[in-house]
Amino acid sequence: MGVPRLQGRRLVLGIGGSIACYKAVSLLRVLKAEGADVRVAMTASATKFVTPLTFEVLSQHRVAVDLFARHDAMAHLTWGEEADLLVVAPCTANFMAKTALGLGDDLLSTMVLAAPCPLVLSPAMDGGMWDHPAIQAHAETLRRRGVTIVEPDIGPLASGRTGRGRLATEERILEALLGVLAPRQDLLGIRVLVSAGPTQEAIDPVRFLSNHSSGKMGYAVAEAARQRGAEVVLVSGPTSLESPPGVELVRVTTAEEMHKALTVRLAWSQLVVMAAAVADSRPKRAAPHKLKKAAGALARLELEPTPDILSSLSRLRTTQCVVGFAAETESLVPHARVKLRDKGLDLIVANNVLAEGVGFGSETNKVTLIDRHGRITDLPLMPKRAVADRLLDAAKGLMQAAARRQPREK
Repeated sequence: MGVPRLQGRRLVLGIGGSIACYKAVSLLRVLKAEGADVRVAMTASATKFVTPLTFEVLSQHRVAVDLFARHDAMAHLTWGEEADLLVVAPCTANFMAKTALGLGDDLLSTMVLAAPCPLVLSPAMDGGMWDHPAIQAHAETLRRRGVTIVEPDIGPLASGRTGRGRLATEERILEALLGVLAPRQDLLGIRVLVSAGPTQEAIDPVRFLSNHSSGKMGYAVAEAARQRGAEVVLVSGPTSLESPPGVELVRVTTAEEMHKALTVRLAWSQLVVMAAAVADSRPKRAAPHKLKKAAGALARLELEPTPDILSSLSRLRTTQCVVGFAAETESLVPHARVKLRDKGLDLIVANNVLAEGVGFGSETNKVTLIDRHGRITDLPLMPKRAVADRLLDAAKGLMQAAARRQPREK
């Protein structure tokens, strides 16, 4: 084993009242093995599943449970002030809601409110709760505040159902903690141009042609690149998403507007990631007034192709690495290979949008990466933010290989 990656770090491990509490024992062992000094704070419900004594023996610290305990009356303030990071795993639906709403009715929730250190939440819940609109709204609120959320895994749940709600593996939680405490800066100095979301092509003042793209994949790529040190410009079609911190956001509506915005920024960029779902066609003429259904004008709608932005950028580029996406419903790899070749790309990210957990608007994706050398990498179902990092890893490898070849070609 190499040098412990959390050597000298002080962590607080918060434990919520979930059946997944038993997994926190293994997580604590992993954190200790990585050199961290870990204190444990539990909710009263959590103690019903695993006793505090277990965590006291493993952490070699007294476990905090009671906000009014005499032996450590200020733990809710001092622990967070002394910690490098606070992680709650498992984080229940109830605890996530309290955190998003700023409620502090026990020791752990009060500690979260008072702690100035970074916060990581690793949810675990059953019965489809993770997908409930209220929980998703709370998760989005927390992300906007800078909280890192390690999304739950898909698998068998305590109820006997199968779904998303299992506590993330120790490896995934550890990687999230390392990412917060020692974020990678391997894209420093790299200029990344990303497109995201759908385009809208007007039929008349109230109707348009578009698609189901949410923009989440492109926004995840922009966020990941920025966090890894890159300068990022995000050209986005209409979405409800907020711009990732530190990213320059350029909002567009039509394919023509997106084409222009990307083209004028192409020379600035070194890596182009075309995650947008650009409409293939648009009405030849947008009506100046609302078309009446009774007149039959919609049935006679004449369409024309929109600009092929990906092909255009590929033709205009000089040394940029260009990444495209292929959303398919059948023959995934063959169709993606054809697009890779015909568009002149360096890398293509292909996914079957009919697969479970992969469609437009989902929080997860399952993709296949195919590069210009024919290498194929199948990735498992994972959060789109994790897919973004794997995509950037592959693109960085291609860029480094091209840079190594360049001197020999002069």
